[in-house]
Amino acid sequence: MLLVQIQQGVIFFMIQMGTKLNVADNSGAKTVICIKVQKGFKNNFSRVGDIILVSVKSLRSKRKLNASIVKGDICRALIIRTKVDRKTIFGETVQFLENTVILLSKQNKYLFSRIFGLIPNRIRYTKYMRAVTMSAGVVK
Repeated sequence: MLLVQIQQGVIFFMIQMGTKLNVADNSGAKTVICIKVQKGFKNNFSRVGDIILVSVKSLRSKRKLNASIVKGDICRALIIRTKVDRKTIFGETVQFLENTVILLSKQNKYLFSRIFGLIPNRIRYTKYMRAVTMSAGVVK
């Protein structure tokens, strides 16, 4: 479920409770669903760089046997890509084709060793700088 909010003529897609998300790391999970938004706009909607609580819905076929995650696990996730991102101060927008997260443990430890795809530059200025070094690159 995506919510469309119109502010000053700009449309934003935000992630909320019940949104299905793809996983962009090698932890073994393929898709997850958002259970709760922990940090975000009025604790209802979240954007890139926010932490949400997710439940694992499906696993990758090659990693089912030796994955550290099983179906139904509840863990935290950091949002790294959304379908439509907020405008930067320079007037640029960064758009991705899907909503994507990376999985974290309950102690905010990384459950992966590699991230597939690019990460927005906004993640660089959070406390999750190590995720930027494990990704393929950074989009401005």
